[in-house]
Amino acid sequence: MKKINTFISAIALLLTISSFTSNPMSVQDGGDDIIGLWEPSNGKARVKIEKIGTKYYGKIVWLKEPLDPATQKPKVDKNNEDEKMRNVPLRGYRMLKDFVYDEANKEWSGGTIYDPESGSLYNCVIKMENDVLNIRGYVGVKALGRTDIWKRIKIKKKS
Repeated sequence: MKKINTFISAIALLLTISSFTSNPMSVQDGGDDIIGLWEPSNGKARVKIEKIGTKYYGKIVWLKEPLDPATQKPKVDKNNEDEKMRNVPLRGYRMLKDFVYDEANKEWSGGTIYDPESGSLYNCVIKMENDVLNIRGYVGVKALGRTDIWKRIKIKKKS
């Protein structure tokens, strides 16, 4: 009986220790690799990707040409199909929405990307290779789309 109690105590101790070392909340989600500042291939903007709850979002935080040449006011979403959105400033606009990390496929999917130049919304899937994002916007099926390459912007720390 004493051996059984010792065995049960040892198992309980191992389970307790393993619960502290393998707590999934303490391990960084592989999907979090996407978090940061990114520049699309055209170099016209920078997008900050962040995690809100369990999903990933990206908003425009910098524009190469922040002012509308005609009005000299901040650029707005003038091409949006929804007339009510046409006065919304592009800086701060959330252009990537609702992405979920798919561990099995090593991609972020289920989200959308908005193209302010055309005013169009597309389904989107994101893959990361060597700290570069392959962002594929598409309509219907992935084969009917276009991929853009985004590079990570490294922020220099001030001394």
